[in-house]
Formats: sequence, structure tokens, C-alpha cells
Amino acid sequence: MAKRGVLVALEGVDGCGKSTQAGLLATALRERGLEVVLTCEPTDGPLGRQIREYFQGPTRYLSVKEELNLFMADRREHVEEVINPALAEGKIVITDRYYYSSVAYQGALGLDPDRILAQNEVMAVRPDLAVILTLPVTMALARLSGTPQRVRQVSEDPAYLERVALIYASLKGPHLRHLDASGPPEAVQVALLHLTLECLEAAGRQ
Repeated sequence: MAKRGVLVALEGVDGCGKSTQAGLLATALRERGLEVVLTCEPTDGPLGRQIREYFQGPTRYLSVKEELNLFMADRREHVEEVINPALAEGKIVITDRYYYSSVAYQGALGLDPDRILAQNEVMAVRPDLAVILTLPVTMALARLSGTPQRVRQVSEDPAYLERVALIYASLKGPHLRHLDASGPPEAVQVALLHLTLECLEAAGRQ
């Protein structure tokens, strides 16, 4: 019987480099002969596309609870259709964002972060490793502004992202790690790979 797979979630404020690091990590693990599924939230499904279009619009017209419900519906499909099947096949799953994004982003709009976390942990498998990439919000926004042909997200308000960052900073747990992402991508990747290999070794996958 194949061993259960391992779930790695990358988190952090917009502009922290999650997507870049997720891709680099997937490549590094594949080079070691591991089967890797690289995925993301919002997903590429109908609900995920609806979320992306909403946040590229001029205003946030949904209530905070409606936003949360939309994210959770997309996440439920993500878990059931992508994450759980891949884990059952013994694969390494790397997700660019997971439920800690809801905790931080909707929590920063006034919902109770602990309640959001509890709601998500009922329906979604807990990651074996969740790495929160940290860097100053000013640096994150500067990175975003330097991205060519990028559509600005309605959520990219400095004061709002500072609140998001504070919630991320408060998250703790045996599977949670906070990693400084202010350095060169190559240096961040070395540290991220080290954390991931430690996790895989603990899970008997190395």
C-alpha cells in the first residue's frame, strides 16, 4: 500500500513570492524523483475564476461572510477533487495558498480568525507543513507594482495588508513555519527546500 502523500502549503501577503517559490520547490522535489502536484487557490475551476474576476474588479461588493463562503466553496472542491486524491496516491502536494489565507484576509476584515480556522479545519485536510513567507508590506507592494501587465487587485491596500500580515504573524503550530522572504529568491528557495525535506523525512518520505 502506498504511503499517504504530504501536503505543503505556502502562504503570505500578496507579493511575498509564493507562486515563484512554489514552482521552484516543485522543480527541486521532482529532480529528487518525487511525484509532485503543484496547485493553487483560488483554483482554476468555475468558483476560482469567479473569485479572481471579483478581486480584479473595482470594488468589493460582497460582504465579508459572502467572500469567505465563496473561498470555502472553492476550497472544498479543491480538497475533494485535487488534494485528497493526490495524497491518497502518495504524492507531494504543494499549494500556493490554502485556508490560512482566509484566516488572514477575511480575518483582517473583521471576522474572527480562530473561527475561520476552525471552520476550515473541519472540511480541509491540515497541511503537513505550512510555510508563511514574510516580508514588509511596503516591499511586497513594491514587488507587485514592478510586475508588468499585472491587473491590480482590489485587496492591495497598504493598511489592509498590514492587518493581514499581523494575523499571519500570529499563527503558530507544530506544522507552521515563518520564513523571511525579503532576500533573493534563490536564498529563500534554499531555506524552503530545507524545511520541506525535513518534513518529508519526518513523514518517512526521504
